[in-house]
Amino acid sequence: MNIQAEKLGLIEWIARLNDLSILKKLKKIHDEYSKTSDWWDEISNHEKKSIEKGLKDLEEGKVHSHETAKKVYDKYL
Repeated sequence: MNIQAEKLGLIEWIARLNDLSILKKLKKIHDEYSKTSDWWDEISNHEKKSIEKGLKDLEEGKVHSHETAKKVYDKYL
């Protein structure tokens, strides 16, 4: 099973859905899941390490302003 393909299929199905009772059931599932699940537990170790590195860089002042980034990368856009 390709989880990304499954998610996309569900998104497309929900976008076409016009049955309010099913939408309410999906909303209830979403709300219950949101109460018991933390997004941090759902991401990969690589993603966690990347976030932690970014936070460490921020604490150490290893950051650049948005204006500086725009100047550096403007030639690529």
